[in-house]
Amino acid sequence: MRLATWNVNSVQARLPRLLGWLDEVRPDVLCLQETKVADSGFPSAEVGELGYQAALYGTGRWNGVAILSRAGLDDVHRGFDGEPGFPDPEARAISATCAGCRVWSVYVPNGRALDSPHLDYKLAWLAALREALRPELAGRAPGAAAGQPRLVVCGDFNIALTDADVWDPAAFGGSTHVTPAERAELAELLALGLTDVPPRALKGQPFTYWDYRAGMFHKGMGMRIDLVLASAPVTAAVKDAYIDREARKGKGPSDHAPVVVDLEMDPAAG
Repeated sequence: MRLATWNVNSVQARLPRLLGWLDEVRPDVLCLQETKVADSGFPSAEVGELGYQAALYGTGRWNGVAILSRAGLDDVHRGFDGEPGFPDPEARAISATCAGCRVWSVYVPNGRALDSPHLDYKLAWLAALREALRPELAGRAPGAAAGQPRLVVCGDFNIALTDADVWDPAAFGGSTHVTPAERAELAELLALGLTDVPPRALKGQPFTYWDYRAGMFHKGMGMRIDLVLASAPVTAAVKDAYIDREARKGKGPSDHAPVVVDLEMDPAAG
């Protein structure tokens, strides 16, 4: 089974790239973030021609998440209980069961600045996500099978887990994404029973995001903020994980690269 996650930074703006990438890489499941489109405007027909069902949660110009699957798509949930908003809940989380694996696509709030109320929102959102995942990881979710669950949480977390996940820690002094509070919330999430699956870089540093400004991609000035967090049965099945840096090249790319994980799991299993 091939699982991937990608912040496409507007699915409509990136549609030719998305379709070409799906046709070439052929993930069984793809988690998308920052789709920036209402559900009615998502290119469901186009991805359907490539064999993908789509679970969608989008409300318009901002945010938006989706799961594309050719390995089944059951028990879809948009958002989660207790999810805070700003002031209302936003389209930032969607989950579904694909081939017996519970898959979450999440787009964690940015935080913006240390003195911004968006940072408080980000921390509260992560804490609420942790509580929503707790019963699933404990095998207490409705319909959950006995034993350790197969579960992955994929997406743009807007947090660099360690200083090694940014091009220059000194350049991030006084910034979000690297604060002890944000990293502590992510650590609490991992402590539920999730493991960060570290992807290899096909070239350069294993970063997943490079700002559009000042040639930062070509200078290698990036961050690893797009993560795949997996429960023990999924982690044990990992054969390979890599960052598809090629998808960040060329004309009109997203500012994020896809993360691809190959698993020794049957995508036809349910």
